[in-house]
Amino acid sequence: MADPTETNGPYPADGTNTSRGSTSNVLTVNGIIRADIRPSFLGTTTVAPGVPVTLTITVVNVNASCAPLAGYAVYLWHCDRDGNYSLYDLPAESYLRGIQVTDANGQVTFTTIFPGCYAGRYPHIHFEVFTSLAAATSGRAAKLISQFAMPAAACTTVYNNATGYSASVSRFSSITTANDNVFGDNSAAQIAQQTPSLTGTVSAGYTGTVTVGISA
Repeated sequence: MADPTETNGPYPADGTNTSRGSTSNVLTVNGIIRADIRPSFLGTTTVAPGVPVTLTITVVNVNASCAPLAGYAVYLWHCDRDGNYSLYDLPAESYLRGIQVTDANGQVTFTTIFPGCYAGRYPHIHFEVFTSLAAATSGRAAKLISQFAMPAAACTTVYNNATGYSASVSRFSSITTANDNVFGDNSAAQIAQQTPSLTGTVSAGYTGTVTVGISA
């Protein structure tokens, strides 16, 4: 099944809108191609604090028996543990944004942190998929723009037990995928596909996998 298209939100820094930070199109900036997206790479080297997450994304072609798509580029970005976005809420920072290119198995792996929950949105990670690195770094040519929904059980565990996430507790208590303004119109099967499978602990961090279906 192909993943549904979702909004790239107000904070993409992919050249489609403006930014208060050092660039409104981070895709064209040297240094954006990286596996560990926790540090800033424009102006500062601040490392976003939070519970570590290593997420492997597999991109497949739903029109070819879900064969892996090699050479595709994935742009991943999300808020920090306080619910703030680099280049926007935090204009001096550029952390929690990065591009990776899929290998022969259609896979990329990012090292990041567990995102916080901000008011009005279910906890999520944004991503864009491009047919090539050249397409990604030229900007505005995404094959798919969508979002991952963080597993509810992991959200509860992290927000109630990890340092720095206390503000997310009350915000998360009032939001679900069903009443979220992005995920709310998706089917149960779509939400299941958009939700990474995570294992781990607050102290050790989490490891996750998720498959993205593309109509290639």
